[in-house]
Amino acid sequence: MDILLAIKAIIMGLVEGFTEFLPISSTGHLILAGSLLDFTDEKSVVFKIVIQAGAMLAVVWEYRERIARVFKGLGADPVQQRFARNVVIAFMPAAFAGVLFSSTITALLFHPVPVAIALVVGGMLILWVERRNRLRAAPARVETVDDMTALDALKVGLAQSFALIPGTSRSGSTIIGGMLFGLSRKAATEFSFFLAMPTMLGATVYSVVKERELLSAADLPLFGLGFFAAFLSAFLCVRWLLRYISTHDFTIFAWYRIVFGILVLVTAHFGLVTWAE
Repeated sequence: MDILLAIKAIIMGLVEGFTEFLPISSTGHLILAGSLLDFTDEKSVVFKIVIQAGAMLAVVWEYRERIARVFKGLGADPVQQRFARNVVIAFMPAAFAGVLFSSTITALLFHPVPVAIALVVGGMLILWVERRNRLRAAPARVETVDDMTALDALKVGLAQSFALIPGTSRSGSTIIGGMLFGLSRKAATEFSFFLAMPTMLGATVYSVVKERELLSAADLPLFGLGFFAAFLSAFLCVRWLLRYISTHDFTIFAWYRIVFGILVLVTAHFGLVTWAE
């Protein structure tokens, strides 16, 4: 295996894992990182799918006990039945939108400058939602994921659909959307984690089938490196984020998005960095 290529695979895996569940857009960061590392060929498309699966597996492992309770309670436990129903409802809008519009969005928006614009706009939206919540100073209507209704799930699912735009952030859309619709910060964050499982699994299966001609057994070691790096970094990130939100809001991520997005736009405009398409 080429050492330089292996290093790129590890870096991309770390970028995926550390950004997938933060409201800063993992897809956007992968596009930008891939551009800087010259990791933008057709094979990189399949590689990004694989490392997303690694990040998803980290959440499955972190919540394995809750997932087991859900499956055990599907037959008789109304709480687990309602939870499973809500995840399915929230999953559907993005699934339909992805099948209908993913190819068009990929062709038009999977480029560094649109990503940077989405980062800035998303950061400003997060600042607005956090300021709105502070001014209201009222307790959240939905304190835990088990308190959510089907309508709450549908609203969060519709918010997640906007994450098809690269740079928007799937976790950012679901978390901030959830808070906007009355979920507590903890409930919105945890539901974002659970919603990631079917969403990322569906996207992975769809993309692998679509790009199956690019798959090769010779790429397994490279993909394995990226997968493991994504799994480990995502696991650490999820653990850290759950502790962080107990005492902090998402303002720091908003300012990060804005500053990073402006930096990309400035370097692209003045030619300081050659961002590959």
